[in-house]
Amino acid sequence: MAEPAAPAFYARQGTATSDWWTLLHPPYTVWHLSYVVLGAAIAPSRDWTALAFSVLAFFLAVGLAAHALDELHGRPLRTRIPSSTLWAVAVLSLAGAVVLGVIGAFFWDGTNWALAVAVPIGMLLVVGYNLELFDGALHSDHGFAWGWGGFPVVVGFVAQAPDPTPALLAAAAAATLAGVGTSYAQRYLSTPARRLRRRTTSVSGELIPMEGDPIQLDRAALLAPLEAALRALSWAVPMAAVALLLAGA
Repeated sequence: MAEPAAPAFYARQGTATSDWWTLLHPPYTVWHLSYVVLGAAIAPSRDWTALAFSVLAFFLAVGLAAHALDELHGRPLRTRIPSSTLWAVAVLSLAGAVVLGVIGAFFWDGTNWALAVAVPIGMLLVVGYNLELFDGALHSDHGFAWGWGGFPVVVGFVAQAPDPTPALLAAAAAATLAGVGTSYAQRYLSTPARRLRRRTTSVSGELIPMEGDPIQLDRAALLAPLEAALRALSWAVPMAAVALLLAGA
């Protein structure tokens, strides 16, 4: 039987540090934190402290809590982190994200009701998606795209508390749809990649071109275009967000 593939292209194995690196999903975590930056970049002026708190809150909620809960649900990354540690990380990180959200909503330059509404929605998304509650209703392509792509853009925007002009709201809506669209792209690429890495023992076959010799197909050949696109998007989306942020600084 063929050796099992690593659970992700960025996965590391063998040490405790490797397990934590893998759990954090570094390329994807940076990618989704960049949506918060994209939302803030749409605002006409920048509150850098509010942006820093927003990014930190999403790192706690998505980078730590969501990934810890996901690993508890079937050990897809095959880490050896104890379940008790994963639960502690999930609970404490999500609590920290909520505290930051409450500070931003009620104790930072007046009351921000839009941000106050976003706090419980974010909690529901993290817990409902990663533990597949409600019969997995949130754990879907749509749930991922809107929850992990669109929602961070909205929160990054409302955390800046801009005056809502029609043009500004239209720009925020367009940025939100950009987050949704690129998250859909991630989902459509990563789903077959995960299937090949985590639930496939071998691949066989060949591609018959109209000209030239047949091309032998194996797992590596099928993974290559999927993961090359994921790698490219994982740096292109953050760079686009940073460019927009600096252009409006």
